[in-house]
Amino acid sequence: MSGPNGEPSVPVGQQEEEEAADEEYVALNLMLDQINSCLDNLEEKNDVLNAKLRELLESNRQRLKDLSTQGMKDIVETHSRK
Repeated sequence: MSGPNGEPSVPVGQQEEEEAADEEYVALNLMLDQINSCLDNLEEKNDVLNAKLRELLESNRQRLKDLSTQGMKDIVETHSRK
């Protein structure tokens, strides 16, 4: 049966339930958008942290290599003096 505007008639209680469900979907979408934004932020911070850790690791490797090279030079100098 049609309502006054030619639209199907919907019982009032059912229409209110549908509106409440629509509002819940809107609220859920907003929450999901906020969660997604937080996850993007965390991912960006993780990428920056990962890059800094790689730089530190490479710096430490180079420092150890330099120390090892210097140590070997010192050993060679010590033995050549004898």
